[in-house]
Amino acid sequence: MTIGPVRIGIVGTGHVGPHVAYSLMMQGIADEVHLCDVNDSKVTAEAQDLNDASVFAPHRVRVWNHHTDYEALASCDVIVNAAGHVTLSSKDRDGELYATARMVRTFVGRIAAAGFTGFWVNVTNPNDVVTREIHRLSGLPASHVMGTGTCLDSARLRSAIALATDVAPESIVAYMLGEHGFSEIPAWSAVSFAGKPLAQLAASDPDRYGFDKAELSEQALRGGYWCYTGKHCTEYAIANSAARIVRAIVHDEHVVLPVCTYLDGEYGQRGLFISVPAMVSAQGVGPVTELTLTEEEQAGFAASCDKVRANYAKLPPFAVEDARRVPVTIPADPAHDDVYARGGFIGIACGPEVFPSDPQAAR
Repeated sequence: MTIGPVRIGIVGTGHVGPHVAYSLMMQGIADEVHLCDVNDSKVTAEAQDLNDASVFAPHRVRVWNHHTDYEALASCDVIVNAAGHVTLSSKDRDGELYATARMVRTFVGRIAAAGFTGFWVNVTNPNDVVTREIHRLSGLPASHVMGTGTCLDSARLRSAIALATDVAPESIVAYMLGEHGFSEIPAWSAVSFAGKPLAQLAASDPDRYGFDKAELSEQALRGGYWCYTGKHCTEYAIANSAARIVRAIVHDEHVVLPVCTYLDGEYGQRGLFISVPAMVSAQGVGPVTELTLTEEEQAGFAASCDKVRANYAKLPPFAVEDARRVPVTIPADPAHDDVYARGGFIGIACGPEVFPSDPQAAR
């Protein structure tokens, strides 16, 4: 029997990337963590700190610093994309749209050309748009590319419900659906406690289960920005969302998680990446679990899908072939060069070496 190490790659070592690495180490998920970032001093420091922390991990973990040698990640089982820019998401996650799409265009194709056949887990915002762009540039099956999507928002909803009812979140099934953004919706009709529907419990015990749904929806929707207001990022919950998805892949769990995945007719939608409950295993993501939604929920989900499609349409074109040339040169985009400059992305010939690091937003 041949036993190989579990290798996880991480692109971006700002706020979230190192936390993902740390979670993978301390939960015993990864045997090797391979880091890439354009900020050489930051990625070098993170690799040192993580290697020092590995002494306290459940088993030995090696952390490798590949700087901007993205091709070195081709041997990984899973790659987590955590490259972004926090200040551009100060109002909403769409603020990173042009910058993060521009970023992934500099390394996804290079990794694909080096022979990567594993799985991508995307953290970067706007999550649904960037996940689709990674899929397009990677050449991988849709089942091999997924985003953290509303895995985090669903956790926020479960956390809010748990605090309101004093029921442990492990006993609560609750999902946020749609984009990882302000158009997402809570699927209240599908919320259950140990198998009992919320509506049934609210009728029999209104003091505990008759909470204000609108208030809790707001907590799930705005939770990231409440964190952002206090510390200008989110770190722990989103990092553990990514680690949870990676664990489901490498341990072949066949667990249903609310992840950003490709829809091909499910929920009446086709041709886009967006968050719904779906099985995650060593085969990747799928099949999708189709919840029975109310008419209002169906309309809200459809509107969220339209929002994501509108964001797709905003991206300037970029050929897959161009993404696989080294160095990768991103064409000038006069309509949005001011956005890149505000985020620190100055320059037209944008190979990966011109991008600063600080990669995370209000996830």
